[in-house]
Formats: sequence, structure tokens, C-alpha cells
Amino acid sequence: MLFASGGFKVKLYDIEQQQITDALENIRKEMKSLEQSGSLKGSLSAERQLSLISGCGNLAEAVEGAVHIQECVPENLELKKKIFAQLDRIVDDRVILSSSSSCLLPSKLFSGLAHVKQCIVAHPVNPPYYVPLVELVPHPETAPATMDRTYALMKKIGQSPVRVLKEIDGFVLNRLQYAVISEAWRLVEEEIVSPSDLDLVMSDGLGMRYAFIGPLETMHLNAEGVISYCERYSEGMKHVLSTFGPVPEFSGATVERVSEDMCMKVPDDPEHLAARRQWRDDCLMKLSILKYQMQPK
Repeated sequence: MLFASGGFKVKLYDIEQQQITDALENIRKEMKSLEQSGSLKGSLSAERQLSLISGCGNLAEAVEGAVHIQECVPENLELKKKIFAQLDRIVDDRVILSSSSSCLLPSKLFSGLAHVKQCIVAHPVNPPYYVPLVELVPHPETAPATMDRTYALMKKIGQSPVRVLKEIDGFVLNRLQYAVISEAWRLVEEEIVSPSDLDLVMSDGLGMRYAFIGPLETMHLNAEGVISYCERYSEGMKHVLSTFGPVPEFSGATVERVSEDMCMKVPDDPEHLAARRQWRDDCLMKLSILKYQMQPK
């Protein structure tokens, strides 16, 4: 949907024809709904965008003439390596081979490929239609032009790409996310705060400003600049950080307690979870509109 919103012709490939059929139907419903609510991205109508998207059951036909290939199979290293090995045998020397992996290292994904210079991880954030960040993570042998072309493409379709300068486990987003989850879990496990109140600290506290500015700019604004902030608060930060516990096991009684609290708010059956995800996406859509309106002129 994002690539089509930028005017690009898109071919969907899967080994299961039903997956392609279902995807095309879901895309049609979603685009029509977005158009009716005035939230469709790009300058083209929904019908025009839909005309750019087709399905294909043959991998070689699907990628013929492509400038960019975005792999989106499950987060399984061997499965992804198999796909890229197949692509490596049939692509030319110009197409970009991109993985949506959220944490698999490019050095493991693309090792041994003849077209490794054209390979990159372009990790979108769920749901990417409303959350524009894309982490671009190179293999050690990725050509600078591959990074530059992928960055330009993501900008063209309205995303917010960031250049991860070298690979690291979890990239950047998940390292930050896991740091928050880890301390959240410890605070609940040590009975400092309830699970529901913990979430409130983020949704009605930190998350409010992090939707517009990051932690480093927050430091900058919470004093007379970053240098001032570090002079004032570094000792206090280091003291608090020294009290952080070990990596949690994410098991046992704490899992039960967190699950119980979460299920009181959102029962974990498919219907309730789907409804809550839809509510989340509606909120993100409205937030993305607000963020666009609030951009400095």
C-alpha cells in the first residue's frame, strides 16, 4: 500500500495463492476505507493505487524488472536465507534486496550471496501505514549506493528512514523497546507498581512527549541544553541506573499477573484483540495527522 501510494507498480508474491488473494482483497477494503475517511496516502485515487498492485505466483516473474524487493516472510533465519538464495540466482546487478527483519543481523541473512552489495535490512514498524519509521541496517559489504537508494525510496513513499551505521543485535528500535520492557517487567515483578499503572506511566507520561521528541531532545529541553542537563543530572541518573536488576526471565508468576491485568482491559480472544488493534491503528492515524500538522514551518 505504501509503495503504491508513491506511484510504484507493486507485485505481491507468496507460495500460497490464497495468501495473495486475501491480501489483495484486504488491501482493496483498506484503501477504500482510507479514501472515504480522507486518510489515503499519496496523490492518486484508491482505484489508481489499486491498479498498481497485482499478485504473482512465480518468483522470477514477480521480480522481473523490479528496482526494489521487500521480503516480508516470518522472522525465521533459515526461511529468509532460503528466499534470498533463490533471489540471488535470478536478480540483476541493480535491484535492491531488502529484508523487513526486526532483529536478524544482515551478516547472517545475506552471507555468501553474490549480490551482497545490493542487500540491506529495511525494518518497518507495525503498522507501517501509520508509523513511518524504517530502520536501514547494512551488511558490512552493502554498497553505500544501496543505502542511499533505499533511503531515497523510503522518503519518497512518505516514511522516515534512519541510517543504522553498523549492525547490532536488535538494531536501534528494539534495543530501546527491550530496555523499557525490561525495566517495566522488573518494576512489576518487584511489586513497585501494578501492570496497569505501569502502562499509564508510559501512555500518559513519557509517551506523550516521546510521540513528538526523542529522549536526547528531551534532555536538551529539560535544562539549558544537553551539557547543562548532564552537569545537573548525571550523578542522579547513574545512581538510579546502578539499581537496575538483571535481565528478567519473563516467566512464572509475573507472566500470570501481567496477563491477568492486561486481559481485564482487553480479553485475549481474537475478536477483542482485533478490535483493540483497530482502535490502536485509528489512534495512530489521528496522531500521524497531528504530527504532520505540528511540523515546524
